[in-house]
Amino acid sequence: MGAYADTYERSINDPEGFWLEAARGVSWTKAPSKALDDSRAPLYRWFPDGELNTAYNALDRHVEAGRGDQPALIWDSPVTSSQRTYTYAALTEEVARFAGGLASLGVGKGDRVIIYMPMVPEAVVAMLACARIGAVHSVVFGGFAPKELAARIEDARPTAIVAASCGIEPGRVVEYKPIIEEALATTEHQPDRVVVLQREASRCELTGRDVDWNDLMATATPADPVPVAATDPLYVLYTSGTTGKPKGVVRDCGGHAVALTWSMGAVYDIHPGDVWWTASDVGWVVGHSYIVYAPLLIGATTVLYEGKPVGTPDAGAFWRVISQHGVTALFTAPTALRAVKRVDPDAAELAKYDLSGFTTLFMAGERLDPETYHWAHDKLGVPVVDHWWQTETGWPIAANLRGLEPMPVKPGSATMPVPGWNVQILDQSGERLPAGQEGAIAIELPLPPGALPTLWGDDERFKDAYLSRYEGYYLTGDSGYVDSDGYLFVMGRTDDVINVAGHRLSTGSMEAVLAAHPAVAECAVIGVADQLKGQLPRGFVVLKAGVDIPEQQLRDELVAAVRRDIGPVAAFRDVSVVEALPKTRSGKVLRKTMRGIADGRDEPVPSTIEDPNVLTALTEVLRPR
Repeated sequence: MGAYADTYERSINDPEGFWLEAARGVSWTKAPSKALDDSRAPLYRWFPDGELNTAYNALDRHVEAGRGDQPALIWDSPVTSSQRTYTYAALTEEVARFAGGLASLGVGKGDRVIIYMPMVPEAVVAMLACARIGAVHSVVFGGFAPKELAARIEDARPTAIVAASCGIEPGRVVEYKPIIEEALATTEHQPDRVVVLQREASRCELTGRDVDWNDLMATATPADPVPVAATDPLYVLYTSGTTGKPKGVVRDCGGHAVALTWSMGAVYDIHPGDVWWTASDVGWVVGHSYIVYAPLLIGATTVLYEGKPVGTPDAGAFWRVISQHGVTALFTAPTALRAVKRVDPDAAELAKYDLSGFTTLFMAGERLDPETYHWAHDKLGVPVVDHWWQTETGWPIAANLRGLEPMPVKPGSATMPVPGWNVQILDQSGERLPAGQEGAIAIELPLPPGALPTLWGDDERFKDAYLSRYEGYYLTGDSGYVDSDGYLFVMGRTDDVINVAGHRLSTGSMEAVLAAHPAVAECAVIGVADQLKGQLPRGFVVLKAGVDIPEQQLRDELVAAVRRDIGPVAAFRDVSVVEALPKTRSGKVLRKTMRGIADGRDEPVPSTIEDPNVLTALTEVLRPR
């Protein structure tokens, strides 16, 4: 591990030199003279005297370098039977014009703009237009409930909202304008303007403060990039808060640009001109970092996909996009692959497409279970690379660095800490644990560039939520261990570690056993309260399409497998076959909600849920018996 070890060691022992060198990959209007400002620790800042514009870095500089005719953005929308390709020159023009339109509405440097849009090119244009004029965007996942949208409006206090008339899901159209109006009816803060992109699937009535997107673009004067401080915010992205009030994760301009630029080559081995596809949504951090910003910062071509892994129209959708657009590498969530595997376990659809130019599949968003890893690796015949990060971190904490030094894959592991991330495994008292012992995953401060420097308007909440549990560390909220080779295994959230008669056990380990059964497509294990043992594990499995196995036989085989691989101490005896698992729109299984219902609590339906009917159907199975 020469290249990796040397790079990692330098990033930890000489962060000043390491990150100033990485900063050369970015175009600055004023180059930074120092990397780290620790004068307000633990509120660290990166490149404190630097000045730049992110949209210029993502667009104009590639045009100026003579690559304006290269495709920058490919929009592929099976739900509307539409495709559109923007060159770097064309996308720069669109962004500059919409930035000018925003400026004409009174949006300026430091103002906030909420973007409430589906997966359409205009969402990317709006994000980059905000960055161009120094405004701070906050993307809210299209279709979020009025209450959740209102909470974000109240916290961000936007000058304007940019929205679409509707979003399009398989079999239904989601009207956005009524949601916005309902949200604004409950908020004290009112934006000056609401810009609406009218979609043909459902146009909406415009009133009062509303502005038609096309009308605004027709009269707008293109805006030049506005230089901002590296420490100025680029965007605020909200994530769920334990108090019910969402936490506004802040991303700064300079550290973000440097970290994402560095990551594309080192982590993903993606370079200018490569076609890169992240199958996520711009409403999530993955969409911010790796649909919009990172690929454009390095001059790659990025694919924007408005569809699903199955059902738009079939389980071959992913393979069709890769083949048709010449995708070099795909980044998606394990749940997407499990959906494909469930419908098409033999990958018959894959045989219809030429994937000869496809080199790597990257997975993140939740733990990649070994069974899904092996299925994808065997069917695709390319490296399947698990990596781990969070909304708060903005880019990978641990990965198999394909562009620096590819390493042997260990199924179930996210491989090694990425340079810049000083990952440690701590016990409950904050002591570092030796290899092989599971504990809380924490990151020694300072966090590297690109990670959140604080929460929007609330430094104290940032410190309380992330920095107070272990002094000098950021608490990830995940548990795991590092093996004797230095590989990191992330086993799940710390509240997914259950205590069975005094034994701390990872539900992730049990899920790995269940997922290995040939009949199981997806699974979840939760800990439920038990008067005798404190907690007991309960399993839930979804079967692969076409599987016919007696339910009692399956239960007996799964219980025996957990007993064999983990031991009788797990006390695993309860497993149910279900039609589907409740998930967020980003693919995370709602284990916390399931635990609450299983323990007899009335759990509210999370705003992020993909299909509330799945949770409703599962509730009767979950309720205490």
